Formats: sequence, structure tokens, C-alpha cells
Amino acid sequence: MTSTLSINDQQRLQLAPIAMPNRLLLGPGPSNAHPDVLQAMSTTPVGHLDPTFLALMDEIQSLLRYVWQTDNPLTIAVSGTGTAAMEATIANSVVSGDVVLVGVSGYFGNRLVDMAGRYGADVRTISKPWGQIFSLDDLRHALETHRPAILALVHAETSTGARQPLEGVGELCRQFGCLLLVDTVTSLGGVPIFLDAWGVDLAYSCSQKGLGCSPGASPFTMGVRAMEKLQNRSGKVPNWYLDMNLLGKYWGSDRVYHHTAPVNLYYGLREALRLIAEEGLANCWQRHQTHAEYLWESLQTLGLTLHVEREFRLPTLTTVRIPDGVDGKAIARQLLNDHNIEIGGGLGELAGKVWRIGLMGYNSRKESVDRLVAALKQVLPR
Repeated sequence: MTSTLSINDQQRLQLAPIAMPNRLLLGPGPSNAHPDVLQAMSTTPVGHLDPTFLALMDEIQSLLRYVWQTDNPLTIAVSGTGTAAMEATIANSVVSGDVVLVGVSGYFGNRLVDMAGRYGADVRTISKPWGQIFSLDDLRHALETHRPAILALVHAETSTGARQPLEGVGELCRQFGCLLLVDTVTSLGGVPIFLDAWGVDLAYSCSQKGLGCSPGASPFTMGVRAMEKLQNRSGKVPNWYLDMNLLGKYWGSDRVYHHTAPVNLYYGLREALRLIAEEGLANCWQRHQTHAEYLWESLQTLGLTLHVEREFRLPTLTTVRIPDGVDGKAIARQLLNDHNIEIGGGLGELAGKVWRIGLMGYNSRKESVDRLVAALKQVLPR
């Protein structure tokens, strides 16, 4: 049957093949991917139930357990950005009416508050100024006061550049009978993490920061205690796409179709994880720390002040206070336009007050720091 309707060509664009600038991505993410990762993502796709792809999924699971230092069976990559993995932890662990205690010391603590509330949690918060961390005494007092079902903490607060110590927190949570949920978005691959030793019950991350891949294939893991709660809940998980009862059958031995996985993104994630395993996790962590310290010293020679106390600074993300009288957005724009270098601005309480500089994954190299510092010397007021 021939249609009598005419085609509207108003939105038909005549375009040249895609051409994007070659930026040095030193903001809060994404970071530049290793050339081997980019090459892997250009590999011919296979089907998402192809035996060779299922074997690659198994490799991703094992390597994620390695970088997280966990033996959790349900350790997968969510098909979505880190925010999807964040929501997956909430969707699968929160039952309506649960008291969920969230440590808020930055932007992403507030996002956990928002998400948990949408799933019916009775959300309570413990707060610190942006850039500070919670002590074990702070957390013990909050657990005694609120008696939550879940304690949610951000290990690496992307908005502030602060690292929340987790040693002893899991043991504390077990004393009070609650689960420990941890955001490792800006720490996985670049900051020491020992999920099992620290007693973390749920964690999530992303692919585009310390792992050095493109966004869209986001690590997620559940421990035994969290799995027990999931299996014993009376109703369905109120999010079909992120329901780990269903996703576990796709990533597990059943291999039941759930969704069409982003095949080429998983190629990239597998390659990024392979490179970390080849380097060795301890070496990878040390590389991030070494180059972060080099960055800190270099910035201070320019007269710049760092926002977070040295003891709690992230090696993956550094917050730099914008000097008085300096237009932070104008400097960032000049770095981008004149030097092809991206850095980030502040969020929330730190908006207009700091720059955020990331040294993550493949970008954690001396030449990244040298190039940035040389550019800053040209654009900063003298």
C-alpha cells in the first residue's frame, strides 16, 4: 500500500562525517580512554547472547571483583551510566518504610537522599561541610540515634574531592544490624578499595573515570547480606530494568534474556579492566597517588590553594580554590578553547568557589599534569 502522505524534510540535515576535538579531559569525568580501549570498542559486535560475548561477560565479572577486592557472586556491569548503578543499589535494597541514613558532605550524598526517598524510604541524614569527612564516632552516634536499615556513604565525593575513610564502618553497621551501601564512582580503579575486608554490602561505580572507559557500562555489586534482603522482600523490586533478580539470571548461569546489552561498551570495559589487571592493582593505585601528589605540588607553586585536607584528598580528583577576583568559568573556558583542556567547576555549595581537576585512569600521567600547569601559567592572572 502506497502512502499518500508527503515526507517532511524540515529536520533532514546534510552533515559531514563526525569530527570531534581532541580534548585532554581533566575534569570530574569522563576521562580519556586508553587507545586500546577505543580500539576494542570499534571491534565488530556480536549478539548479546552469543557464546563469545557471554564468556566476555564472565571476564568482566571476575575483573570487577578484582578491582573491588570482593568475591561477591552478583557483581555485574549495569547497562547505563553510574547514576543507573546508583539507582540499582537503592531499588534493590530499599523496602518502603526502611530508615535509610545518608552521609551528606557533598552533591552526591544529596542525590542518594533524593533517590532513596523516591523508593519510599524514611530518609535521615548526617551532614558535614562540603570537603570534610565523617569519623567513626560521628557514624556510631548517628546509628545509635536513627537505627537505620541502610547506611549510605560516598567513598569518593566527586563534588568535593574528599575521600571518606571506610575502615571499621562495616563492623559498626553489623553491630547495629544495618547494611552498608557505598558510592565508589570516583574511587574504583584509582583509590585503594577492599569491599570484603571493609564489610561493604552494596557498591556501585562507573566506567568513565578511574577505569578509563567510555560511560555506559557501570559496575554494581551486592554482598551476601544484601542478597538475603533482596530474596526475602515481600514484593517485587519497583524498577524492572534494574531488578537484580532478573539481571542476575542474564549475568548468571541461566543466561536468560533481559535486555540488549551495549556490546561494544562492554568490549571497552573488558579491555579497560584487562589493562588494570596487567598493570597490577597496587601499581595502579600508586600511579594515581604519585601523579596526584605531583599535581598538588605543581598547583601550589602557582600560588593556588587546595580545598581538602591532604590526609583525605582523592588521588583521582582535586578541588582547587578559585583565587579572589578570578572568574573561574572564564579560566575554564579559556583552557578549553585555547588549550583543548577540560577542567570542571564546582557544584552546589562549591559552585563558583573551586575548580575540579581529575587525574583518572589513562589520564593519570605526568604529561597530563605538565600540560595543564603550562596552560594555567598562560591563562591565570599575574
